[in-house]
Amino acid sequence: MKVNAMTSTALLTDMYELTMIKAAMRAGTAFRRCTFELFPRRLPIGRSYGVVAGTGRALEAIQQFRFGDAEISFLRERGIADDRLAEWLADYRFSGNIRGYGEGELFFSGSPVLVVEGSFAEVVLLETLMLSIFNHDSAVASAASRMTLAAEGRPIIEMGGRRTHEWAAVASARAAWIAGFGSSSDLEAGRSWGIPVSGTAAHAFTMLFDTEEDAFRAQLEAMGVNTTLLVDTYDVDEAIRLGVRLTDGRLGAIRLDSGDLSVEVHRVRALLDSLGATHTRIIVTNDLDEYQIAALRGAPVDGFGVGTSVVTGSGHPTCGMVYKIVSRADSDDPDAPQHPVAKRSTSKSTIGGRKTVMRQIGEDGKATAEVIGIDVEPRADSNDRMVLIELVRNGEVVGAEPLQAARDRHERARAELPLSGRRISRAEQAIPTVYLQASGEAVDNVYLAGQPPANL
Repeated sequence: MKVNAMTSTALLTDMYELTMIKAAMRAGTAFRRCTFELFPRRLPIGRSYGVVAGTGRALEAIQQFRFGDAEISFLRERGIADDRLAEWLADYRFSGNIRGYGEGELFFSGSPVLVVEGSFAEVVLLETLMLSIFNHDSAVASAASRMTLAAEGRPIIEMGGRRTHEWAAVASARAAWIAGFGSSSDLEAGRSWGIPVSGTAAHAFTMLFDTEEDAFRAQLEAMGVNTTLLVDTYDVDEAIRLGVRLTDGRLGAIRLDSGDLSVEVHRVRALLDSLGATHTRIIVTNDLDEYQIAALRGAPVDGFGVGTSVVTGSGHPTCGMVYKIVSRADSDDPDAPQHPVAKRSTSKSTIGGRKTVMRQIGEDGKATAEVIGIDVEPRADSNDRMVLIELVRNGEVVGAEPLQAARDRHERARAELPLSGRRISRAEQAIPTVYLQASGEAVDNVYLAGQPPANL
């Protein structure tokens, strides 16, 4: 089978995945049944929760993970694949099972965002691609969620396409929309994912014309009175008066992209009202992040535009997620029992065992703990809910869903946060991560300090 190099995701892979498989094949261990987990060791400092994003992209990438003639020729030429490995790669199809947190779900320190089961070879081969997708998209969604939380219902436009890689911009727009952003300036995001797109004009448009009035007239003629006029190219007050006059007070919105916004928006709102443009909205941009948005909570701002901060994770461009083996069998038999395995590296220990996750919910509907263990179940007569859902069964994707489902899930999950988990500044993890032994007994919750408890 020949696979187009532009559609195959197979070489979005670290070389050592293949060298491990080649060595394991020679040792006779490559097809032992294993379970891997993708999880963050801890949340970034100052964050009370994270947001899972990238699941839909990951499921598509798994389906496109094929080694065609071009990929195998490259691996042979570089001496990476021998005959046996090349033959196996040519027929590679992931045939295992994947459970995971639904896209848009919240995660916390140690949360097994993805649980991948199959032979060692087929599961380890997905490591780099899964980490690349989830670390990036979840970082963007986590930042975006804090911004929409700070905005308190006011819309935010994602406009960071010019601040990141061109295709990362599309993924970023998708992740931000899951976390509540209202639209994106990126047209490819609109085409690829059905995200609402928006945009009007930059300062260059105003400066193209002989006068600001000529520029505004051209924009209004093309886009109508509901458009948004950028008013800080020259004199803000004069631009506002001009926009109101040209629309007989029916101007849809103005955009401010400079100045001390916390002061300027109050003055501008007063000016608009004095001119009778009481329904004209104020949109602010200018390198905003969640802290600046929170600082404008009491200001008469109707919407925000965020670029650099959201596509770079607002200071945390990765979630620090890792992909580790947590259990394995002693044979290739799919029904062979697996036993826990774990690292004991200093500051990088892992917790062995095939785990399940339950979000403990109080009577008030607020989350109280993330409970992780073997065969964890909800408490009797409680609001507790299981978190992991089925994504892939015997190699077939079963967890694909519309993007709106992820957006809705995020809204529901965030509504479960206790009040302390909604802090923007100097926040601590919203709920504790609790680990249960196979016996059901809790182990000391020391994982948040970087020292995981013993094997489950």
